[in-house]
Amino acid sequence: MAPRPGATAVLAWGSGEDGQLGMGDSEEKDWAHAVAALEPYAVTAVVAGSRNSLAICKDGRLFTWGWNQRGTLGHPPETKTESSPGPVEALAGVRIVQAAIGGWHCLAVDDKGRAYAWGGNEYGQCGEEPERKEDGTKALRRDIPFPQRCAPKLKVRQVSGFGFLQCASSASSCRRNPFGGFDTRSKQISTPVRVQGLERVSVIAVGAFHNLALTEDGVLWAWGNNEYGQLGTGDTQPRSQPIRIEALSDVKLVDIAAGGWHSTALTEEGEVYAWGRGEHGRLGLGDDKSSHMVPLQVQLLAGEDIVQVSCGGTHSVALTRDGRMFSYGRGDHGRLGYGRKVTTGHPMEVPIDLPQPKNSTSPDGQWRAKLVACGGRHTLAIAEWTEANY
Repeated sequence: MAPRPGATAVLAWGSGEDGQLGMGDSEEKDWAHAVAALEPYAVTAVVAGSRNSLAICKDGRLFTWGWNQRGTLGHPPETKTESSPGPVEALAGVRIVQAAIGGWHCLAVDDKGRAYAWGGNEYGQCGEEPERKEDGTKALRRDIPFPQRCAPKLKVRQVSGFGFLQCASSASSCRRNPFGGFDTRSKQISTPVRVQGLERVSVIAVGAFHNLALTEDGVLWAWGNNEYGQLGTGDTQPRSQPIRIEALSDVKLVDIAAGGWHSTALTEEGEVYAWGRGEHGRLGLGDDKSSHMVPLQVQLLAGEDIVQVSCGGTHSVALTRDGRMFSYGRGDHGRLGYGRKVTTGHPMEVPIDLPQPKNSTSPDGQWRAKLVACGGRHTLAIAEWTEANY
């Protein structure tokens, strides 16, 4: 019998200097702690950024917290940081279903496929057309403090961002087309540009300066910067157009993730592949220095039946089907959740030591993670209490 749905909790650990853990203070946490302010809400998704965080509720409400100096929270710009989650009032009239955080900006998609953006915009990352000045020249607004529509001509199904790049996957008839093309010769692109050559994209992922796209037939494509081999092409040459990752052509991929100069892919058998920058052990391959220009299977996770991997700036977390989390990479500021400052390329289980929910009827139940999200120096997760005998 499948587990009966129980109480849920949003977990956070790692650096809290900008309030990004949502604990009401700026302290770092070496262990997973529940975000008490979100307990009254049915949170279905969380996203961790460089210095801020967000949560999406079942009813479509969006909560944000952390660093707000560039308007990244979508809250009134008077506050520089906010250490407790607060609703984005400008989106109160819409039902948000998916969201992403970039370097200093955020993106969101509602249930009608409309996209919104806010925060830093100096590179055009919010998709706004440049404003015309009195002298006739055009310039971008530096900051957009409240959410506004972007890509109005597209019906968007997924957005992804990490640094100052982002992609949006649109749904048109039976095709899913990625936008947000990367050109190594361009300084900035302020409005969405079709990425040529990609059709039926199922998942997109954006790293520090590179992009990944997984098509419905399980083929992986990559483009962008490549100084650490994060494209998986076997070299360090940047690509301005998507290139197929041939090293993974023999496996069926179901998910991808991109972080700080490293990438991961997940197969339908629950196997994890990693490549790119290996410093601090973020690839999970057992060392803490070596970079790899082609995907390698993370043998230390073999047999764990992984269902999701999230990549942060310098660390990664893998989630198993039975709700356990394994983290690896840079460990200062508590970002690995082990309770001690350790940097390791050996994945280790993150303990979930939370009190039993008050309405639980079984003391033998347990907390199981359902989703994980790595940020720059912190990690978020959603856990569910599962009663024993169910």
